[in-house]
Amino acid sequence: MKIQKSYNKYKNKKVEFDGILFDSKKECNRYCELKLLERAKIISELELQKNFELQPKYKNNNGENIRAINYICDFFYYDNEKKQYIVEDVKSIATKKDKVYVLKKKIFEYKYPNLTIKEI
Repeated sequence: MKIQKSYNKYKNKKVEFDGILFDSKKECNRYCELKLLERAKIISELELQKNFELQPKYKNNNGENIRAINYICDFFYYDNEKKQYIVEDVKSIATKKDKVYVLKKKIFEYKYPNLTIKEI
């Protein structure tokens, strides 16, 4: 596991493991746990950084191109025991309260009613 010295606004350290750069040690640890669950056949179809479109791109009344709004989760997988897909995001207390995240979570839950964001 390689820890980089760069920090972001939440003071977490980026970690490189298995050739993948994670935003925090906590996210890297969760990845390791999920890989073990996948090997044990408890989960399957593990994906990292899965993109969900919340609103497509469009042109406004002034003809300006407006970018799409996306939500990118940390982990997405199928829970073989619960027989359902799981969306996970590794969050600290501070990042759970981030206004952009809170808004995107609400839109996500409205647009994808069969999925719920599980905060770790």
